[in-house]
Amino acid sequence: MAFLMKSMLSNQVKNLGLGGGGEETKEESTPSDPAAAAGMTREEYEEYQKQMVEEKMERDAAFAQKKAERACLRVHLREKYRLPKSELDENQIQMAGDDVGLPEDLQKMVAEDQEEEEDKDSILGQLQNIQNMDMDAIKEKAQATFTEMKQAAEQRCCVM
Repeated sequence: MAFLMKSMLSNQVKNLGLGGGGEETKEESTPSDPAAAAGMTREEYEEYQKQMVEEKMERDAAFAQKKAERACLRVHLREKYRLPKSELDENQIQMAGDDVGLPEDLQKMVAEDQEEEEDKDSILGQLQNIQNMDMDAIKEKAQATFTEMKQAAEQRCCVM
């Protein structure tokens, strides 16, 4: 509706000759050369373009490196928790090259986790776990299991 009103009013103003009509003139002063549009000489513009390409390549390389580091971390976690491997992660690591490793912060975290797990797996760690166990709950569970087994045996065996 607004379009219809606008076109009708603009046509009427054009017909009156009040300056609203006529062909809109484009300024042809905008140069077709991108160097001139940027206010540089041709050589400056080419140098600028080279710098832009180099910076983009550096950013892309840094991004690929970060992606590979993340993929390396995911691979490490998958191995640790015995999860299925991902080909996408392996491809990202291969694309970045062989020099991909975990970042230092993550290496410290992984080392701490490994130390904690080694402590838990040791004999002393197991002894500490025994101290933390609720013996009454274990006894109740064992007695309940024994009672269930006894009842199941009585139902199946006619001698008992």
